[in-house]
Amino acid sequence: MSWTLYPAIDLRGGQCVRLYQGDYNQEVVYGNPVEIAQKWQGEGASWLHLVDLDGAKAGKPVQMDVIRQIIEAVDIPVQLGGGIRTIQTIEEYLKLGVRRLIIGTAALENQDLLKEALKINPEAIAVGIDARNGYVATRGWLDTSEMQAIELGKRLTNIGVNTFIFTDIAKDGTLSGPNVDATKEFAINTKAKVIASGGVSSNEDINRLKELEADGVVGAVVGKALYTGNITLGG
Repeated sequence: MSWTLYPAIDLRGGQCVRLYQGDYNQEVVYGNPVEIAQKWQGEGASWLHLVDLDGAKAGKPVQMDVIRQIIEAVDIPVQLGGGIRTIQTIEEYLKLGVRRLIIGTAALENQDLLKEALKINPEAIAVGIDARNGYVATRGWLDTSEMQAIELGKRLTNIGVNTFIFTDIAKDGTLSGPNVDATKEFAINTKAKVIASGGVSSNEDINRLKELEADGVVGAVVGKALYTGNITLGG
C-alpha cells in the first residue's frame, strides 16, 4: 500500500456534506456527491473515502443507491464506512464494487461479525477507530465507550485486522491540524497500517503525516480542506 490521500465524501440525505466535529446539527452541504466524486478523480485522486452518515446513525445502509452511482461514475477504488453492521451488508457492498469496507461500531460491539468479515476477504476490511480524548466513540460519534483506542486496536490486530482508519474527533472538520502524536502512537502500538483522519488542513499537515510512513501511517483522509481549497490534490 503506497502512501495515499483519500478525498472524503460524506453522504447525508443524498447530498455531499461536512459535519463539524461529527455534530449532525453543524452541517455544510456541498452538493451532488456523484459530481464531486468525478471532480476528485479528475484532479488526481487514486482513492475515494465515502461515509454514509445516515447509515452510521441508523445502524444500517441508507445511501446505498448514491454509493452505487458513485462507483459506476468513477474508475478509482472506494472505501466506505457508516452503518456496516451485518455480514449481509458487507456482502452487498462488496458485490456492489466497494474495494474496502470500514467497520466501526460493530468492531467494538460484535467481534464475531468482524471475524466472519475477515474470513470473506481480510484485505477488504478495515476498522474505523474514532477517538475522543483517547477513548473509542461509537454510533456515528454519538456515544463514547470506556475502551481506550489503542487497547481496542491491539485486540483487533490479534484477530487479523491489518488496516485502521484512525480519527481524532476533536480535530475533525476543524482545519486545526491532525493529531499527529496520537496517530503515531496508535500506529506504533498496533503495528498495523493506519490511515489518518481528522483535522488535515494543509500540505504541511500531509507532509508531517507522510513522515510517519515508517511507523505504519500509510495515508490520510482529507475532507473540509479540499472543499475550502486549503489543499489541492495536485499539490
